[in-house]
Amino acid sequence: MKFIECAQGTPEWHSSRSGKITASCFAEAISVCMRKSGARDVGDPTAAAERYAADLAIERVSGMPHGEPPKAWVLERGHQMEAAARMHYEARTGSFVTEAGICVTDDGLFGYSTDGLVDDDGLIEIKSPIDSAKILHILATGDTSEYDHQMQGGMWITGRKWCDFIMYVPDLAAVGKDLYVQRVLRDDGFIDEMVERLAKFDALVAANVAILQAGAPLREAA
Repeated sequence: MKFIECAQGTPEWHSSRSGKITASCFAEAISVCMRKSGARDVGDPTAAAERYAADLAIERVSGMPHGEPPKAWVLERGHQMEAAARMHYEARTGSFVTEAGICVTDDGLFGYSTDGLVDDDGLIEIKSPIDSAKILHILATGDTSEYDHQMQGGMWITGRKWCDFIMYVPDLAAVGKDLYVQRVLRDDGFIDEMVERLAKFDALVAANVAILQAGAPLREAA
């Protein structure tokens, strides 16, 4: 693995992620149809997975990010929330967090934008949801499974043993629930299965690249 030092949301960050299957999209990449729908059979890639594979193929050909970039206010809110969450996490746990940009596998196919490294074995993954139902669900149940592929993917790529899931909701400071922290341990069985399915998804991306690079005859107008 190797680290690419760059701040999230910058042109360098977008460029470094271009063409790579990133941990935040692992769940989407390996998603398959659970029931037959039209031409799609059970086990076929979902429409979202196929769209992501097409986007990545274009990025691998062009070397540039493809698609509509995140809105500026979303990025700015994310930067502010992450910085505050890291500060509160350090104060509460006594741990020191190191920002590390993007971690990439040796083959350059997969990447993980870490929110921070802790000691020799840990990561943090920060979420600042706006959806009140999601906030209440996590606080009530401790269910962070929506982010399992991202966190386990981060541990796979970085070689780390645990990830502290952090939900930061400053509006809940009055009741002492502005910072929710849950430690998630590395699950090698989960990772092995995920990596196997990611390899199949990468094969789909490669097939799309071959289509884009293949010479095509000019079509004459009817």
